Amino acid sequence: MARRPFLARVADEARYAIDNLSEYATDLAVPTVRLGVTGLARSGKTVFISALIHNLMHGGRLPLFDVASSGRLAKAMLEPQPDDDVPRFDVEAHVAALVDERVWPESTRQVSELRLTIEYESAEFFSRTFGRGRLHLDIVDYPGEWLLDLPLLDKDYREFSQEALATANKANRRNLAVDYLALLAGADPAAEARENTARELSAVYRRYLAACRADEHSLSMLPPGRFLMPGDLEGSPALTFAPLDIGEDAGPFRHGSLAAMMERRFEAYKTHVVRPFFRDHFARLDRQIVLVDALHALNAGPSALADLEAALGEILTAFRPGRASWLFSVLSRRIDRILFAATKADHLNREDHDRLENILARLVERGARHAKFHGADVEVMAIAAVRATREASVKANGDKLPAILGTPLPGEVVDGETYDGETEIALFPGDLPDNLDDLFAGDAVSAPDVRFVRFRPPKLERTAEGVSLSLPHIRLDRALQFLLGDRLA
Repeated sequence: MARRPFLARVADEARYAIDNLSEYATDLAVPTVRLGVTGLARSGKTVFISALIHNLMHGGRLPLFDVASSGRLAKAMLEPQPDDDVPRFDVEAHVAALVDERVWPESTRQVSELRLTIEYESAEFFSRTFGRGRLHLDIVDYPGEWLLDLPLLDKDYREFSQEALATANKANRRNLAVDYLALLAGADPAAEARENTARELSAVYRRYLAACRADEHSLSMLPPGRFLMPGDLEGSPALTFAPLDIGEDAGPFRHGSLAAMMERRFEAYKTHVVRPFFRDHFARLDRQIVLVDALHALNAGPSALADLEAALGEILTAFRPGRASWLFSVLSRRIDRILFAATKADHLNREDHDRLENILARLVERGARHAKFHGADVEVMAIAAVRATREASVKANGDKLPAILGTPLPGEVVDGETYDGETEIALFPGDLPDNLDDLFAGDAVSAPDVRFVRFRPPKLERTAEGVSLSLPHIRLDRALQFLLGDRLA
């Protein structure tokens, strides 16, 4: 595997230390926790952040969040974020979509940030005598697909090409990649570099990645991450490259060849896209939550589940975990707490929540082991940042089955009936398996007999005075306690 030159790595770490010293000085007055929120497509990042903010600011029911349940949470308020060059997370619009329109907000497409300042009473007598405590919570929202790019920093173009083509030729992808593989067969890496050839290869490769991500396949290993989320880089040379079929014994690329052009653009992608993301956002995080839509992968079948496991393994080894200490944190930030959360637990009856957590623990086993080895605290749980269903039971053939009650989204089909977004139904979603070895065997026969329906956000209850209650959830309070409880003690 190619590695960054030693001096380049030292220069990067020196810059991170200088940036961190500057931030540390500003934290002396009011401490700051930078919380990274990430996950692959459809994992619920936007919903999680919106529900977190809404519940903290509007007195949500958070019995397992000590600072709230003990009455020590004085208030939480939004303040201007510290980074003026980062888009603001539009929490007002997202909460309005959830509460007023009862629709799910749009997914994360870029990095965004928000600062929430929490005022609280310390649980310790000595600290309490000096007045109310304050904590800045800087929430950094970023697409999990971009994390898949971080391992590219230690790969060269040849290795990237070989791995990408090996993946495209796997049984579960070969049909999706057929157009790209056919085009690639006629592309000579040693031929003269032509812009039209590069653009065509890049466009067809991008269509292949988009097909992999489609709901019916739900595959997760999709680097380069910006190919499907280009933003303002759309059409730039740094995003106009693709893997080529380069033999292991091939010599250096000839100057002016197609392979040399692709290699140069791959390196430009790392320099101008991946490294700034790592430096400006990822390397500055203190805590991290990784949201995982395991149910979607289960719905798509064993191939999607195996692909999600591989993607999470790549993502989680890119983290910078470590035990927090005063001296160490001055020079270099490390992520000292990582929460892996299986989202959409409200799509299952609570009897299956432990099984969902066990599935997630298996999916992230490699990354969790890496984080714990480096001193980080790791937790796995099943959550629903916004609970769209309620518990129920249904009878089938004389048996009483654990079910859920909710309003399917418009157009959802259940047992041949298409719903209008207004009708509430009771549904038995099936049971997750207890035997994980069978589930991860990769055999379609071992796939669980479950069905997951997309539900509308709930209609909020109102008090006798007409005040809307906060968004309901499953274990959002437990997640907050793990991520922030020690900093608000």
